[in-house]
Amino acid sequence: MSPRFMLEIAAQKELKIMALTDHNSSLNCPAFAKLCPQFGIIPIFGMEATTSEEIHALCLFTSLEASLAFSDYAYSILTPFLNNPEKTGDQVYVDENDSIEGEVEYYLVNPLELSIDTLGPKVAEYGGIVIPAHVDRAAFSMASQLGVVTKGPWAAVECVRLPPVFNGLPLDTLGYPITTSSDAHYPEHICRRPFDLDITAEELQPNGPGTEADIEAFKRALEKRQRS
Repeated sequence: MSPRFMLEIAAQKELKIMALTDHNSSLNCPAFAKLCPQFGIIPIFGMEATTSEEIHALCLFTSLEASLAFSDYAYSILTPFLNNPEKTGDQVYVDENDSIEGEVEYYLVNPLELSIDTLGPKVAEYGGIVIPAHVDRAAFSMASQLGVVTKGPWAAVECVRLPPVFNGLPLDTLGYPITTSSDAHYPEHICRRPFDLDITAEELQPNGPGTEADIEAFKRALEKRQRS
């Protein structure tokens, strides 16, 4: 799914803010940044990072430059296992016209040499925030890998179900703001679990449409989300 293809679907479903978070890479975010204004969607950039414990976590930035810088860092500590396109698919990144600009050599689903404890501070160094992904899921989550949601500098935690449940029991999310998301790997998944933010477009983009969103305003809006 190219950025243009995803945005076409998101616009049809009247999404107003969208994050592009490929596995361990932000290389499709430049095209996303160019296209979002055409669709009236405010862009958030980043990746779904895989920690050394194989926990998925959303690393989000309002600055494209910061997202790409962190992406370069993440790739430098990615397990250096070559991708086999015939078995695991192409790992291409494209421009705003869907033309292929390049292909990533290492398999992006592999973990980074970075633990969940060190991920938050490292992302903060680049000006971003971390939201542990689908914490109540049976795989690649805090609950599946650690048994619990752990404390950290999280802007929120993402859940698949509300209220969150793991192994048939309520999951303690420690009072963090809760989000949901599509975690879209297929077209039909785009916008399947959207959530509301208590913020106006003018507050999120104080310099007007097509400009960089304000990361502090984004964090304040996340803090208003429900916590259980």
